Amino acid sequence: MTRLRIEGYAYLLAFTACIPMANWMIGNVGLTCVPQGPCLIPVAPRLMAPSGVLMVGLALVLRDLVQRRLGRLWAVAAILAGAMLSAVVAPTALVAASGTAFLLSEMADFAVYTPLQERRFVLAVFASSTLGLVVDSIVFLHLAFGSLEFLAGQIVGKAWMVVLALPVICWIRESDNRRNIQPA
Repeated sequence: MTRLRIEGYAYLLAFTACIPMANWMIGNVGLTCVPQGPCLIPVAPRLMAPSGVLMVGLALVLRDLVQRRLGRLWAVAAILAGAMLSAVVAPTALVAASGTAFLLSEMADFAVYTPLQERRFVLAVFASSTLGLVVDSIVFLHLAFGSLEFLAGQIVGKAWMVVLALPVICWIRESDNRRNIQPA
């Protein structure tokens, strides 16, 4: 097995782990937990978000890396498996919201990332993740809580994870360029 395949499978495992972790965090990790709602964490001064945002933001970046190393079919399979896993591990009240938001946001991510990634890898990750995090935030909050009250916090929290991942994305791009590696 090649090093690139091993990297791809590692990204796939990390991507898959983000899903149950996000669903667990939303009900168990936070400075405060809203009755019949999410546990919240601060993501900026005076801005709170459901704690699962951290893992969802990371998942958007990891999905792009799965596609870069393993190809489009693996990426689509990962999205579908992730949506099913999200629905299975989400608390009962959040099953539809979690699964639907995950599926729609990851497909939006895929649609933007795919045409850009061969020429502008870092831009592709940033742009696709940004669209994905907005779609995920709107769909999840609307379906789960019938309110967009935490929308700004959701977007900021997920964006933090994307921004924190960008130096790693730049390093991967430079490493791939030095080794003359093309995306799968």
